[in-house]
Amino acid sequence: MENKNNNLIGAVAYILFFIPLLVDKDSEFGKFHANQGLVLLLLSIAVSVVGSIIPFLGWFIIAPIGGLLVLVLAIMGIINALNGEQKELPIIGGIKLLK
Repeated sequence: MENKNNNLIGAVAYILFFIPLLVDKDSEFGKFHANQGLVLLLLSIAVSVVGSIIPFLGWFIIAPIGGLLVLVLAIMGIINALNGEQKELPIIGGIKLLK
């Protein structure tokens, strides 16, 4: 795959984490960003669940701040992928779920 296409596929991983695994199974770059996208998805689910369960504190603090954190991390990941970099995301980047 051409490098620009690989970068674009890496960026798409932050929206749909499994796309790089379907399109280019052998790409370490794609696998790296697919893993980061999966961890980000799980963080987003956790923020939503915790934010909706805890009354008031969750609704007005955890959910909005957590959602903003997820958005910022997704933007950082997309920028890294488009620049061809394999930088781990802050806070959650060290978690490896895909091999």
